[in-house]
Amino acid sequence: VQLQAFGGGLVQSGGSLRLSCSSSGRTFSTYIMGWFRQAPGEEREFLVAITATFSTYYADSVKGRFTISRDNAKNTVFLQMNRLNPEDTAVYYCAAKRGRVLPITGGYEYWGQGTLVTVSS
Repeated sequence: VQLQAFGGGLVQSGGSLRLSCSSSGRTFSTYIMGWFRQAPGEEREFLVAITATFSTYYADSVKGRFTISRDNAKNTVFLQMNRLNPEDTAVYYCAAKRGRVLPITGGYEYWGQGTLVTVSS
């Protein structure tokens, strides 16, 4: 499985961005898809995930501002990010795994290359 993330860029504080992550392979619908981010000097942080049955899990830091969705026909998962603030500046990664849903924050087998999101104040 190869993942490719798109949609990063520069946005002003309070603005929105929509990230996309496309996947190769014919079994995309069976994967649990997640989004993570890593800010400079920080550890990678789990943000949100969506299961094959469309259950969603959100980290407290993004709950109410970020929304994950998936389009299995297009082998793509999306991350809609609203009310962005400078603390959201990071490289954002999509990831995929199969098997056990929990722990939702770990066990991801495949990773995209990351897309940089910069939020200016």
